[in-house]
Amino acid sequence: MDKLKNGWHHFCTITKHKWIVMRQCFRVGLYRQGIMHDLSKYSPEEFRTGVLYFQGNRSPNAAEKEEKGYSRAWLHHKGRNKHHYEYWIDLSVDKAEGLRGMKMPVRYVVEMFMDRIAASKIYAGQDYTDSHPLDYYKKSKNYMTIHPDTRKLLERLLLMLSRYGEEKTFAYIRKVVLNGKYKH
Repeated sequence: MDKLKNGWHHFCTITKHKWIVMRQCFRVGLYRQGIMHDLSKYSPEEFRTGVLYFQGNRSPNAAEKEEKGYSRAWLHHKGRNKHHYEYWIDLSVDKAEGLRGMKMPVRYVVEMFMDRIAASKIYAGQDYTDSHPLDYYKKSKNYMTIHPDTRKLLERLLLMLSRYGEEKTFAYIRKVVLNGKYKH
């Protein structure tokens, strides 16, 4: 594909993704996060990678990482978007423990959950089922530096989605998780 086509397809992909996350966030009451979700993907730093590495079936950041050994766009993205667990990695107070995941505010865990659903819908297309986000998570969970409470909530939501679907899971998020009734 030429760069102009790549640019257009990448723009359409990230806009469709953003639209899905926004609608899902609105369904649970996260209006500001729905609107603000992934705006950095339109910045020159991130959009350029999308144009250069667009494939349509996975993140351009993965292709950039394979070629260069790192993804400059991903480093930019995760440092500006609090719905990524990588944003919350820091040195432990006890330096002997090294890097560890800090506990994410619940609203960002919910946005991360919505982000995973949207990415699965985009990349799986018509083959998407409510199990896709959980299946994708299982492939990388052993490599994630994430706070145990954050992991527990994310896994609970992914499992609920897989078993009960969006309606029941989103209702649970609205009534329990975002209403202060969820306890780790």
